[in-house]
Amino acid sequence: MKIAVVGVMDSVGREILSFLEEDNFPAKSIFAVENKTPLGVQVSYGEDYDLDVYNLDDFDFSKADIAIFATSNEISKRYVPGALAKNIKVVDCSSAFFSRQDVPVIVSGVNDEKINAAENLIMIPSPASMQLLLPIKEINERYGVKRIVTTSYTSTSYYGREAMDELFSQTRKIYSNDSLADNEKIFKKQIAFNVIPQVGEFIGDETKLEWAVNAEVKKVLGPNVKVHANCAFVPAFIGLAQFVNVECEEDIDVDDVRELMAETKGVVVFDKNLDGGYFCLTDVQGENNVYVSRLRQDISVENGISFWVVADNLRVGIAKNAYEIMKKFFDKK
Repeated sequence: MKIAVVGVMDSVGREILSFLEEDNFPAKSIFAVENKTPLGVQVSYGEDYDLDVYNLDDFDFSKADIAIFATSNEISKRYVPGALAKNIKVVDCSSAFFSRQDVPVIVSGVNDEKINAAENLIMIPSPASMQLLLPIKEINERYGVKRIVTTSYTSTSYYGREAMDELFSQTRKIYSNDSLADNEKIFKKQIAFNVIPQVGEFIGDETKLEWAVNAEVKKVLGPNVKVHANCAFVPAFIGLAQFVNVECEEDIDVDDVRELMAETKGVVVFDKNLDGGYFCLTDVQGENNVYVSRLRQDISVENGISFWVVADNLRVGIAKNAYEIMKKFFDKK
C-alpha cells in the first residue's frame, strides 16, 4: 500500500507519520506532501529516515493508493477532488465535504460499518466529537442516547502552531510586564491566563466548533439525538477536555456504564473520588487513549449520567482516528 500524507509540516500530519512509522510502514511506501513547499524540504520519519516533501501543486496522486488530508477546509476543497480523480481513496480530516450525503463521518470503533458503504471519500469528525462518541458507544447500544450536553475546553493547538506560539509569547510578555497590544493576532482576546468562549467563527448563535459537534454527533448517532455544545479556549498548548452529560431512553446504571466504558477499546476509565483521582490535559499529551473520569449519575434528569473526558486532540482526536480508518478503508471488502 502506497500512502500519501498531505499536510506533513503541521502537528497533525506529523502525528500521522508517527503512527505509520510505529506500525512499521516502510519509508518507501510513504509520500509526504505539503502545500507550497520549496524543493529540498524534508520531514523526519522515525529516527532513521527523512522523507522528501512533495509540493502539493505538483504531486501526482496516481502514485498512491490512499491519501490522508490533514489540511484546512480550503486546501481539502481545492485538492481532494483531484486526488479522487486519480481513482484513489481519501480520508479527509477537515469538514470540507460534510454537507455531502455520500461522505460518511467515521469514528473508528464506533460506526465502522459505514466504511463498507463509502465510495472513495471518508471524513473524520472534530476531536471534540470523536472523544465524546467513543466512550458512549456501548451506552448508546444498550440504553439509547437521546440527548447530549457537552462543554469543551479546547487548547490553542486547534488553530495550529501560530496559536500555540501566541500563547507562549503572551505568557512570556506578561511575566516581563510587556504590552500585549501587538500580540493578539490569532485570538480576539488575550489567551494567556484567560478563557475565551469562542472556538471558531460564529454561525448564527453558535460558534463553528459548537455547530460541528452538534452536526457530527447527529451524523454518527442519528438525527433524533438532541445535542447542545458549548466550547471555549483555555490557555493550554495541546489537548481537549470535556464535561459531558448524557440522557438515555432507558433506565441507566452508572456502575454498569463504568464497566461498559472500561471494556471499550481506546478508552481508559480512571475514576477515584479523591484529590487527583482524575486525568487532566497534562496527563494525556502523547497518549493514545481517551481518558474518562468523574463518572456519576446526573440526577437532574431521568436516565442521565455525566463524565469528564480528556485526550490529546492532535494525536488521538485526529491522527489516530484517521490512521485507523485509513487501514480499514483500504482493507474494506
